[in-house]
Amino acid sequence: MFFLTPANTSADLPGSNQVLHKVVFGSCIQQDLPTPIFYTMAGEFPDLILFLGDNIYADTEDMTEMRAKYDRLESNTDFRRLRSEFPIMATWDDHDFGVNDGGADYPQKEASEKEFMRFWNVPPQSSSRNRPGVYDAKIFGPEGKRVQVIMLDTRYFRSPLKKGERRVGGPYLPDDSPAKTMLGEAQWKWLEQQLKKPAEVRLIGTSIQLVPEPRGQEAWGNLPLERQRLIRLVDQTKAAGVVLLSGDRHWAELSCCTEKVPYPIYELTSSSFNQIHPRGTPTENAFRSDDRTYHRENYGVVRIDWNRNQPTVTLEVKDMEGGIRIDKKISIGDLQPK
Repeated sequence: MFFLTPANTSADLPGSNQVLHKVVFGSCIQQDLPTPIFYTMAGEFPDLILFLGDNIYADTEDMTEMRAKYDRLESNTDFRRLRSEFPIMATWDDHDFGVNDGGADYPQKEASEKEFMRFWNVPPQSSSRNRPGVYDAKIFGPEGKRVQVIMLDTRYFRSPLKKGERRVGGPYLPDDSPAKTMLGEAQWKWLEQQLKKPAEVRLIGTSIQLVPEPRGQEAWGNLPLERQRLIRLVDQTKAAGVVLLSGDRHWAELSCCTEKVPYPIYELTSSSFNQIHPRGTPTENAFRSDDRTYHRENYGVVRIDWNRNQPTVTLEVKDMEGGIRIDKKISIGDLQPK
């Protein structure tokens, strides 16, 4: 979802010809806890900030309660500074959608969407106002330096998940039923159209992880045909420059898929802004491409260096003080279809 909101409440998005050099992102805000990490993020002076979900912990079917929790986040001084000084794009995850691990069967999804639109000041003329779900996309920069930002909605349309005996990550099991969906057909058709648009770099925001293997937790791997569909769609559309950004897990890690893909598909996971995972140990992930994981408050950074002979994308996870905990530099030339 992107937002062109009044200047006194939120910074305008960059113009379509403005080059993006730095994008900051993350997820999971407990609205009743302090958020000092937002002060550090402001010091990055990003061109764009992406909120990938669990922007509040609503967990309710009562929209009065949900609005009150959004209002508590709005009253947060650090959040207000980010919102007033830097452009924002956002999507939701389960807790700001309204129910833990929720999907299409959440009875208040239409009302919850209205609260989401209200809080993020989505203009009445936005196409997002005229369709179910909160997905959206925008391309920034001129030819040769185009960055496409795609924010997916993994909640509104998602089919029920299969449950089994609880494992370390949770109770969910992979389900290869072709009748089940992650995005819904309308969003899938829209995504195909987006991936056909020309861009040098594509940042796809997905609230839950796509590349890592499912170990009981919520992940695209619980609907493996849908996971394969997205990767196949990148291949079929010959979409260059795809990098995945995700949250949800309350720790940070870097994953990479190198088999049956048109080029290495990297995914940087950043979570949480202000909540520590009580277990402190990540689930197993055969796709983890860096041994480092980070379990304190963190945010992600995507830095794009257009000035090199071979432009690069650098993925970073940073801590409360802005220290780098995970990093990876990738040549954009290595993110091209074969």
